[in-house]
Amino acid sequence: MRIMKVEKTLVSTNRQAELGHKPLLVVRDKEGAVPLVAVDAIGCIPGDWVICVSSSAAREAAGSKSYPSDLTIVGIIDHWDPENLPTGV
Repeated sequence: MRIMKVEKTLVSTNRQAELGHKPLLVVRDKEGAVPLVAVDAIGCIPGDWVICVSSSAAREAAGSKSYPSDLTIVGIIDHWDPENLPTGV
């Protein structure tokens, strides 16, 4: 699992039928990191800190082992302050 921040919605009108109508969101784990696309399985908004799963866990969390997802949001974090983490985290 990874902690990431939702940046914005990704609009994709042409996609595989298996993706259905689940929203796609742009997420990053920290400022300046490479942006990633995650399937939103729970209803997030930009600015939310979220818990993401990847690999086969991402497919199952999105709804099926055959679902074409490599990163899925499975939880919204109520409070997360990345600025005040202990050293070495």
